[in-house]
Amino acid sequence: MKRGCDAARIENPHGGQRILKNKAVTNRKKGAEKLRPEDITQIQPQKLSLNLRSGEPQNIKLRFKRAEDYPIDLYYLMDLSYSMKDDLENVKNLGTSLMKEMSKITSDFRIGFGSFVEKTVMPYISTTPAKLLNPCTGDQNCTSPFSYKNVLKLTSNGHQFNSLVGKQQISGNLDSPEGGFDAIMQVAVCGEHIGWRNVTRLLVFSTDAGFHFAGDGKLGGIVLPNDGRCHLENNMYTMSHYYDYPSIAHLVQKLSENNIQTIFAVTEEFQPVYKELKNLIPKSAVGTLSANSSNVINLIVDAYNSLSSEVILENSKLPEGVTITYQSHCKNGVVNEGESGRKCSNISIGDEVSFNINITAQGCPKQGKPESIKIKPLGFTEEVEILLNFICECDCHKQGIKNSDMCHNGNGTFECGACRCNKGRVGRQCECRKDEVSTEDLDKNCRKDNGTDICSNNGECVCGTCECKKRDNPEERYSGKFCECDNFNCDRSNNKLCGGHGRCECRVCICDANYTGSACDCSLDTSTCLASNKQICNGRGNCECGTCRCTDPKFQGPTCEICPTCPGVCTEHKECVQCRAFGTGEKKDTCERDCSYFNLIKVKDRDKLPQPVQAFPLMHCKERDANDCWFYYTYAVNNTEKEVHVVETLECPAGPDIIPIVAGVVTGIVLIGLALLLIWKLLMIIHDRREFAKFEKEKMNAKWDTGENPIYKSAVTTVINPKYEGK
Repeated sequence: MKRGCDAARIENPHGGQRILKNKAVTNRKKGAEKLRPEDITQIQPQKLSLNLRSGEPQNIKLRFKRAEDYPIDLYYLMDLSYSMKDDLENVKNLGTSLMKEMSKITSDFRIGFGSFVEKTVMPYISTTPAKLLNPCTGDQNCTSPFSYKNVLKLTSNGHQFNSLVGKQQISGNLDSPEGGFDAIMQVAVCGEHIGWRNVTRLLVFSTDAGFHFAGDGKLGGIVLPNDGRCHLENNMYTMSHYYDYPSIAHLVQKLSENNIQTIFAVTEEFQPVYKELKNLIPKSAVGTLSANSSNVINLIVDAYNSLSSEVILENSKLPEGVTITYQSHCKNGVVNEGESGRKCSNISIGDEVSFNINITAQGCPKQGKPESIKIKPLGFTEEVEILLNFICECDCHKQGIKNSDMCHNGNGTFECGACRCNKGRVGRQCECRKDEVSTEDLDKNCRKDNGTDICSNNGECVCGTCECKKRDNPEERYSGKFCECDNFNCDRSNNKLCGGHGRCECRVCICDANYTGSACDCSLDTSTCLASNKQICNGRGNCECGTCRCTDPKFQGPTCEICPTCPGVCTEHKECVQCRAFGTGEKKDTCERDCSYFNLIKVKDRDKLPQPVQAFPLMHCKERDANDCWFYYTYAVNNTEKEVHVVETLECPAGPDIIPIVAGVVTGIVLIGLALLLIWKLLMIIHDRREFAKFEKEKMNAKWDTGENPIYKSAVTTVINPKYEGK
């Protein structure tokens, strides 16, 4: 339009889509008229055609609905090594019992049976003649070892299953891991022998041991990788001695190609191993098998319900330059995007979910030929085929005038307003021959200011005229007589060319109105600088490029209204800091509404609080709550972000310690009593000594009378016997 093109002559084709097959999803109830599997539809539409223009996504919507009474084929693959002897007895009646249980889910159920042991070479089995006939020890009667045997093709006759399984005999091998991967590969790729239909396909893998995988065959001298083909003869795998075990990735590929969902029924001991394997195999499940397989029916039913309740979309390999994104709309309004957009979970029978799929082409394929991709839900046989057609040229190319006079005497085809030169001719109007292109005289016309660079190194000199290079991005281009200009090398702001507020012309930004600067990053609009008082920058700064530059260092913020160091700041934010940091205070009930204006950062102690710096002012605050506890915090505004650092523990006055107080009082009373007793005792000693001294003194000074006491009577009475003669 800038170059003056007539609007009627401008072609701007857009992509589009056509639905080629759109059979509605099946709505029916169990017990209704029986339908053939191919007549049941669970995904809609089935085939589309898209016209893709580079960079323009096309959106398609897929519907998925789990059909009720959908047919099921179940193949039971069992380890028949000697350790599974008691399990075989319980599996012999599995056919009729499982038929009865699965009839609650579907009226069209078929079951098959296969068994496996190990590769029939050393060191996996003993190859002595006696052990080849009977690998078991003692008087046990076992059948010869084998790799894989298809015992019963899929059938709806449960009694036939019981009969054939009842005739099976246990076998044996030497090492602990089994050759189950060989058997899984044959079950997956031998569809005709197994009898798979285009319905839900379940493979139950039952074992009480680990597994061999790719590379283990070297122990037996087998080095050829597994070829992933069917090698059944008379229902026996005949190439176990020739091909190595398959790898896990190879199994995943074949199981996915054949829409087989795997249920690993393994004993408790090997649960961790098979759960890791489950994570590598999409649409697989693991169940815990009891020691004698008595719970196998419940295990199968539970695993089937788990697998069928999840739908996961996968697509075939995309053509080069084509991308695809998914968005799922699941039950209860759940919307997932990215890798999660490929799946929906917890889907019950009869539930419908939808997927929005965007397909975008980034350029045209080299050949420009139509391509096709397929999208299908894992574990289901149905798929959506999408034909991709690429819009690589305008319609005016079809109306080109060959050998037109507009192209230098008929040396090219005039199409879409330009010349497409014939072979051997070049130039904007095909005016030169190729052998004339590189002459020195013509090259002079392509050098700016007699410099050395031809066409500024951004183009080629064709017939004395610069033909500028094309960029991978069609929006980017070189221009100018010497290709000296471009529209993508201007200054950037916020990672946007010319800040998103201008256009790049010859490496210089031409800014939109109200913007200036080399990158158009300076706004001339002052409305963003108006403070609440309608003053520009609150009268404390200048408005530069739509942002306030505060001249007063105490003030900051987008409009110079915030003063973190002004008096009253601590009191102003106290309640909000208290409720957000400690859940207390007057605003604890309205905290989320009133106090979300700052970022709260907790620190362990006061030493960890930030210190004032020149970059932005910072206020240290100390406030007390209703419980007389002190809390410490800082308030700062850092590039319009309000930050509060708060010490996470309150500093509360300690309460009285009763035990020391009581002990102190008792001790004090005792000590005071002892002190009083000691004082009393000391006083008594002093008093006694004084009295004794006084007594001694008075005794010394006493004048005693030595005469007899007239009233004294002796206490002795002397009696004389008159008749005593002294003899």
